[in-house]
Amino acid sequence: MNLYLFDKELRQLIFKAIQDIEISLRTKMIQVFSMEHGAFWFMDSSLFKNAEFYEGCLDNIKKEVSRSNEDFIKEHSEKYNYPALPPVWKTLEVVSFGTLSKLFCLFKDNRLKKQVAREFGLPQYTYLESWIRCITVLRNCCAHHARIWNRRFALKPQLPNRLPLNWITPSQKPIKLYHQLCTLLYLEQTIKPCMDLKSSLLKLFAKYSNVDLHAMGFPQGWENEPLWR
Repeated sequence: MNLYLFDKELRQLIFKAIQDIEISLRTKMIQVFSMEHGAFWFMDSSLFKNAEFYEGCLDNIKKEVSRSNEDFIKEHSEKYNYPALPPVWKTLEVVSFGTLSKLFCLFKDNRLKKQVAREFGLPQYTYLESWIRCITVLRNCCAHHARIWNRRFALKPQLPNRLPLNWITPSQKPIKLYHQLCTLLYLEQTIKPCMDLKSSLLKLFAKYSNVDLHAMGFPQGWENEPLWR
């Protein structure tokens, strides 16, 4: 029963933290990409790689917008009938984190992607691509109430040996939750305000002290890593 309750509370904390990351990613993408490519860049197929995946992503965006009950979407549709979708600062407000991550990964302009990644303290956009793919899977697990505390994840985040902000020394294959949590904590350092996931996790671990953190992938001496101090 304690494990069940621990897992439930853990999912809730993670889900809240991912919401902060989602809002931040969306805001940065809209700002950086739109300044270079205009308000409807997400509808320009020439800006994306893999035409088939992009078309599937655009179809998802259209469906999500059509299902939206947001007043700003309804008012836009009543006032304008061209282009087919509202500008990016309205459209991306109603798309899922999964769709948002696909848009970022499919976007061709690596210079702008690197600019977004640097705002998260990541020197390479490929790190951000890897991390948001993993976060999407983690978010879906939390949203569907799946057990996560000792889950093995098929999708593993890229773990650089050093980063500009507080980070860890990668010590194991990143198949467990520990390394997923580390990516969330790292990104959270660049988001203000945020929920302070680290403090919440440490309180949760103290509350359920019988939970085996090693089964979550926590290595020996994890509490001494700069990211967790």
